[in-house]
Amino acid sequence: MIAKVDPLTAARAEALFTSHLSTSSSPTAADVADAIRSAVRAHGGTRGCAADVAAAYGDHPEIAAPRMRWARGVVDEIYGVRPAPVTPDQRSWALVA
Repeated sequence: MIAKVDPLTAARAEALFTSHLSTSSSPTAADVADAIRSAVRAHGGTRGCAADVAAAYGDHPEIAAPRMRWARGVVDEIYGVRPAPVTPDQRSWALVA
């Protein structure tokens, strides 16, 4: 089962993916925040970042996948892993025998 990603975490990772930062860099929290802000502005918002990520996967999936793994790792490290909210229809109930 694929784990759900919090929408804020996903948006941050997509923005970082589209940023100028290199995957070989070790950015500080301030560097990451600045890069995310700049990318969101440059790409016309979070939807623009998401569209550019999708285009990168379509054009160069062999490069896009490792870059997104890097971006998710950096975002998770800087901001912490946030679980996606669970809606009532996603809850599971255990049967008691």
